[in-house]
Amino acid sequence: MGPVKTQQLGRTGLEVSSIVLGLMRIDSLDDAAIDALVRTALDEGVTVLDHADVYGGDHLCERRFAEAVKLTPSERERVLIQSKCGIRDGFFDFSTEHIVSSVDASLRALQTDHLDLLLLHRPDALVEPEEVAAAFDQLEAAGKVRRFGVSNHTPYQQELLKTAVRQPLEVNQVQLSITHSSLISTGVASNMEGLEQSVHRDGGMLEHARIHGTTLQAWSPFQGGFFTGVFLGDREKYADLNDVLDELADAHGVTPTGIATAWITRHPADIQVVLGTTKPERVREAVAGSDVRLSRQEWYRLFTAAGSLVP
Repeated sequence: MGPVKTQQLGRTGLEVSSIVLGLMRIDSLDDAAIDALVRTALDEGVTVLDHADVYGGDHLCERRFAEAVKLTPSERERVLIQSKCGIRDGFFDFSTEHIVSSVDASLRALQTDHLDLLLLHRPDALVEPEEVAAAFDQLEAAGKVRRFGVSNHTPYQQELLKTAVRQPLEVNQVQLSITHSSLISTGVASNMEGLEQSVHRDGGMLEHARIHGTTLQAWSPFQGGFFTGVFLGDREKYADLNDVLDELADAHGVTPTGIATAWITRHPADIQVVLGTTKPERVREAVAGSDVRLSRQEWYRLFTAAGSLVP
């Protein structure tokens, strides 16, 4: 068991924690619980806090965070606050006007003068790269956003943005867990006809990120599938996986949560783990696992116990 693992953020030169505290569910907590959750993360060395305009609806989680957690100026300088925009009621919107207005509303809600990182939340089918570029330039020039990235974007969707956007896209936040691992498992089973695992869904997202120095952030790191419930402790669906998680947790002196975290942080792509938990203890368990370096054999044991094929 070690301290929180740290890594570089994109090509910024910034050293950040491999654990990100996601704050999408804090609207169900009272102020004291929100403060305790965030303070636990900060005490454990977590330096990245993740928000979005839609969390809680209409910037609610951003407001609740700012009301409950009174960061001192020195604390604010030590953390990286990121938020996302682009999801609206039933549609996506990467227009200049919406991006800028969403960031302005996030800054008011968060009671801060800048975002350290802004992510485009989900791909807008009607995206015009020039509109995104105009928004990014305006926000950067005003000092409102320091760095930029995307979420759930394929390689070519990122390349399309880059035809006009001049700022580096430092981050791509994507869904990844041991049991929802297609961006990894597809490559392992490449060129195997008739096998579901070999079907490409993301156009080489993992390899693109490594080539271009983009940091991947893994959301829902303990989810079985697309919001289908966590695999931790679910012996009805994931008995073999939980057996291996328990065994490796004992071997490394952490919890199964720690091992599930370590499976992601062990990857040489330096993937950050975005925790959506509201429980301080789960934060401590993930931090403890972040610096566990699984052997190749251990990593692949988890991979295959979760149902992925190693040909």
